[in-house]
Amino acid sequence: MNSELITGLNYLEKEKGIDREVLIEAIESALLSASKKSIGPARELRIDIDRKTGDIKAMAKLIVVERVKNPNGEIALGSAKRINPAAELGQEMDIEVTPADFGRIASQTAKQAMMQRIRQIEKEMIYTEFKDRTGDIVSGTVRRFERSDVLVDLGKFEAVMPQNERVPTEDYNIGDRIRAYVVAVENHSVRGPEIILSRSHPNFVRRLFELEVSEINDKTIEIKAIAREAGFRTKIAVYSKDEKIDPVGACIGIRGARVKNIVRELNNEKIDIIRYSSNTKEFVAEALKPAKFKSIELQEKEKRVLIRVDETQLSLAIGKRGQNARLTSKLVGWQIDIEKEIPLKVSFEQQVAHAVELLSGSLKINTEMAQALVKAGFRGAEDLASAEESDIVENAGLSEEDAKTIRAQALALVQTK
Repeated sequence: MNSELITGLNYLEKEKGIDREVLIEAIESALLSASKKSIGPARELRIDIDRKTGDIKAMAKLIVVERVKNPNGEIALGSAKRINPAAELGQEMDIEVTPADFGRIASQTAKQAMMQRIRQIEKEMIYTEFKDRTGDIVSGTVRRFERSDVLVDLGKFEAVMPQNERVPTEDYNIGDRIRAYVVAVENHSVRGPEIILSRSHPNFVRRLFELEVSEINDKTIEIKAIAREAGFRTKIAVYSKDEKIDPVGACIGIRGARVKNIVRELNNEKIDIIRYSSNTKEFVAEALKPAKFKSIELQEKEKRVLIRVDETQLSLAIGKRGQNARLTSKLVGWQIDIEKEIPLKVSFEQQVAHAVELLSGSLKINTEMAQALVKAGFRGAEDLASAEESDIVENAGLSEEDAKTIRAQALALVQTK
């Protein structure tokens, strides 16, 4: 037992970085509780483990008396002098009270105490090492599954990726090497520390861009907003205070190298990199590109954006299953409503009035004459220039002189065009 104990302590200290003194103290404490049954209520009972040899002894602090009345707390003077010739009455002496069968009890108890203390230490180490790593990206290997949760081996520690933090389009297999975002390190009173990972969190994309794009890492470019539907599409809005730096181009990289690396990590998830603008109309227009709009109307109180588009642009603006509009709404922080523009039907009376206005203005004739000409079917100067004067007189009811003057003006107007 003694050599095994020392060997085990040395191994744990070397391989796991656990202080052997901490383990020895835990074993001593556990053995003290276990030995009380076999030794009894000895005065100031304690367990001593030799740090070099591993020898285990049960010790009690007994008072030297002439005649023993309480064997659990006293020792006769004669017995004390056999141990220490200088012993005196009333003196407190450390006396070994190790029972005969203590080796078996010590062996079992020491192993249990070591394992329990190791688990506690490992939990403390997890929390100490990871408590400040929330928001980091870590790499690990898929170890096993618990229902729909993925257990990931991070080397010394194990983390969990819950079902709601998984990407729905991704499949994981035991042994797969994955990268994930540390969402939280939760220190449960019962289960101990738990490292929560995510591959679906929007900030996973944010951190990937910070690692890949040096201008974001050094704050030259700022990520203003991210909207993500994990596994399908992400919109990220970027901004640079320096007008000489193109934030979108910097994130894309030469020949798309930077964004390609991120897309590869996200298993080909589509990424839209958008130039941020403090002007909501401009920001919305950028976010919904390449769709083209007829009009964008802001309703400030309701934080609602009403967008009207041609019928041909409607599906492009909304996106597959409404994804483009939905992500834009999350990115901008306003409700986005996209409607098809319905062309207004111009009434016949409006068309006549418009023709009369144009004719009277271009030929410098009064409204009554213009109305008569329009009703006769002459809608413009071209119609009058190609007609005979007799047709104008007959159909519009004008005099020959008026017809001649009007036709001459129409011809002159057509020839100058």
